[in-house]
Amino acid sequence: MKKRKIVLLGSTGSIGTSTLKVAADIPDCLEIVAIAANSSVEVLAAQAQETGAKHVALYDVSKESELRELLPDDVVIHLGPEGLLEVSRLDEADMVLVAIVGTAGLHPALAAIEAGKDLAVASKEILVMAGELVMAAAAQKGVSVLPVDSEHNAIFQCLNGHQGGEREVSRLILTASGGPFRKTPAEELEHVTVEQALKHPTWEMGRKITIDSSTLFNKGLEMIEARWLFGIEMGRIDVIVHPQSIVHSMVEYVDGSVLAQMSHTDMCFPIQYAVTWPDRVPGGLKPLDFADLAKLEFEAPRYDVFPALNLARRAGETGGTLPAVYNAANEVAVDAFCDRKIGYTDIWSVVEQVMDGHRVQDAGDLQTLMDADAEARVAAVAICDDKVG
Repeated sequence: MKKRKIVLLGSTGSIGTSTLKVAADIPDCLEIVAIAANSSVEVLAAQAQETGAKHVALYDVSKESELRELLPDDVVIHLGPEGLLEVSRLDEADMVLVAIVGTAGLHPALAAIEAGKDLAVASKEILVMAGELVMAAAAQKGVSVLPVDSEHNAIFQCLNGHQGGEREVSRLILTASGGPFRKTPAEELEHVTVEQALKHPTWEMGRKITIDSSTLFNKGLEMIEARWLFGIEMGRIDVIVHPQSIVHSMVEYVDGSVLAQMSHTDMCFPIQYAVTWPDRVPGGLKPLDFADLAKLEFEAPRYDVFPALNLARRAGETGGTLPAVYNAANEVAVDAFCDRKIGYTDIWSVVEQVMDGHRVQDAGDLQTLMDADAEARVAAVAICDDKVG
């Protein structure tokens, strides 16, 4: 394949560091031309040296001088929100991989599309909040939106090559590990501590996504994301609990056949497929040894105990500004839980209350979505403060 030139937004996080590992494993296929991070200047500088990237974006402008001291003079530093937009539009780049947690990656993603770059998306919030706008913009520009999330990447692989498209698909089936509380009695969940919720049984991830995995909000966000990525209505998107996390997701076709994508629990697999698509290339990834797999289990989620899934289905079916509200309220509630201001089960109730109080509008433009996001955050903070009081 032709060497692909990548801009990596969120290079110091878990997805970012895994992407750099993939790039190091297949140097003939990938070149990192720009990296970006929030404030980890020492790590960012080390990554610039390792990759040879000549463009570095730093969101925290207060650390510019510190970063400048660590970088060669020929490396260009881009600062603040505008800096993310600048590197997303670089002429020499073919693809922008967005691995920024939260909604901060939305404007850079749209800037990359506008500049004609393919987009690899690891940040669920981009498509949850503005999936309709992002996919429409990509279609207009003729660029690809490639999923990095293991579940959506699995579905993308299972759909690849099926020319019949959406009409051949019966269901998209997202797998969930079930998190650390898969078997925990419902009455015990209100006593869950932050430390317990941060102990994921399968994946090593950041704080926000780990908490979301335990509440199944992560899977709810993925349901909404899948709706836009693949053009499938919410009624045909299901979730199944699969504790081993070997089957990353499945597609059921109208003839009853089910295709599944399987691999070890290593984010390098979906990252490599996203950045090398439509090719498959050998790298440093370990294949499955089926003789070593003792068993693969599947079970239905406990929808009544983990209401995040039902709230997500409601948000996705309603559409408009409600998915943005679902996402924003959850971000605030997770922060409040981690700061020990609210209890674990309060996360669900905060999101539901904010959704109930929101007047849904059409997602006609980005400003409408940003306003809904801001409104939801204010409402969620007020609800969390009331619970503290």
